[in-house]
Amino acid sequence: MAEAAVEAESKPLIGIAMKVASVCAFISMATLIKLAGQVPAGQIVFFRSFFALVPIGIYLLAAGQLREALKTSNPTGHFLRGLVGVLSMGLGFFGLTRLPLPDAVAIGHAGPLVSVVLGAVLLGETVRRYRWGAVLIGLVGVLIISWPKLQVLRVGGDTAQAVGAAATLVSAFMAALAFVMVRNLVKTDKTTTIVLYFSLSASLLALMTLPFGWQALTLMQLTSLVAAGFVGGVGQILLTESYRHADTSTIAPFDYVSVLLSVAIGIVVFSEYPTVPTIVGSVIVVCSGLFIIWREHQLGIERRRMRRAITPQG
Repeated sequence: MAEAAVEAESKPLIGIAMKVASVCAFISMATLIKLAGQVPAGQIVFFRSFFALVPIGIYLLAAGQLREALKTSNPTGHFLRGLVGVLSMGLGFFGLTRLPLPDAVAIGHAGPLVSVVLGAVLLGETVRRYRWGAVLIGLVGVLIISWPKLQVLRVGGDTAQAVGAAATLVSAFMAALAFVMVRNLVKTDKTTTIVLYFSLSASLLALMTLPFGWQALTLMQLTSLVAAGFVGGVGQILLTESYRHADTSTIAPFDYVSVLLSVAIGIVVFSEYPTVPTIVGSVIVVCSGLFIIWREHQLGIERRRMRRAITPQG
């Protein structure tokens, strides 16, 4: 553990670079899925999960970790995490194909905020008043983005966007629940094991939606979805590797690069310009998330200082 900590502290720039690269990969994945159009969500999840196994498998083989990654003492935990993850992905992809890219990405950032609440409720984690305040403010930001789209009954209301926004909100909640489940899994299994079993279980679970209306794909759709799965797998590898070189508080803020990238891609690729509620809500969500990360970093410094103070010297 000590050696890992030294490695993490000695290569923060590598960790940051890998984190930003992973964000770029995931935004590219979302762009490819959106380009494929309104394909059934279960079908998208299958392509995203199954073809992610290609880079993940190559990575594990090259690192000599494939055999070790297959070992687990908690198959049930992996299956349940996969089930929740598939529901989250399916709803998220459904929303992505019906919302402007910046809106879908910004609403998705409700997940980390909700995970703070679920961590307190389900895991008994201590959440102080500053973090509760930041979470509530961040969720207000999400509501600001979502509210115009959820007004289904207004004159001229876009029902597709309303359903998409609702699906993305539920997806964010499910993603937060999956994150809490991962916190329990890391107590018994390695990160590579969790990543591998999620892609395997998600592929199998998504394949079970085949009888419920998969559609024939055009060459463009097929290419986009296969590429999305591959790029998503690369993004997962980069994300995992980033935490080997820098601590969470150092690289977590760079997750919000996705908000800026989604706006740029939305304008250039899809001619989707962010609305005022989207801009205002995104700023609030990003600021609340950054505050939580900063606060956690400060508490970490205080805890380390206290441990040094009570540890006998010499």
